[in-house]
Amino acid sequence: MGSIKGSKTGYHHGDLRNALVEAAVELATEGGPEGVVLREAARRVGVSPTAAYRHFSGHGDLLEAVKIRGQQALAASMAEAVNALPADGGAGEGAVHRMTAIGRGYVRFAIDHPGLYRTAFCRTPVAETSTFTGLVAPGGGPEFSAFRLLSEALDALLASGRMHPGNRPAAEVAAWSAVHGLSLLILDGPLALLPAGERDAVVERTLATIVAGLTR
Repeated sequence: MGSIKGSKTGYHHGDLRNALVEAAVELATEGGPEGVVLREAARRVGVSPTAAYRHFSGHGDLLEAVKIRGQQALAASMAEAVNALPADGGAGEGAVHRMTAIGRGYVRFAIDHPGLYRTAFCRTPVAETSTFTGLVAPGGGPEFSAFRLLSEALDALLASGRMHPGNRPAAEVAAWSAVHGLSLLILDGPLALLPAGERDAVVERTLATIVAGLTR
């Protein structure tokens, strides 16, 4: 996955909005959602706060843009894990491996980029008015790219015959809750104390349990 951090070289091109978002992504990577400050993003880019306010109505507007970038980076990590899978195996086994890899990419992103991961799930003014329930992703917005990858993997399990149709409803919520909870236990809970090798073994065992439940 390519770099997700902004540039510290300042603003040297015509797309000021994108430069501000990149600087704010860097702030989120360093300090989570609390680190995203419009004035600091403007300072890093090398423009005045007044110039920044021509592109963002305020802190919440900028935070929402960074949140979307975080969701896209999370989806890229999930897709990267899937792309690393070997091409052999039948449709059913491939669907199982794909589902496991998506979870692995999710947790890996949380471990490698905790600040941006937390920002990807923070509350913003836009989120307060969202109709997204976690059951169906509305439209094709980039903020739902990770959710779509999960849904497609679950559909593949169903289509391959590895998932009983009765297990499919709300399966996104079940799988998502498990990997998200695991990620937070690793970042902020007792699993943070585990050595990397033991932590990774716990991750793999948890993912195997999730997939076993979905395909029972």
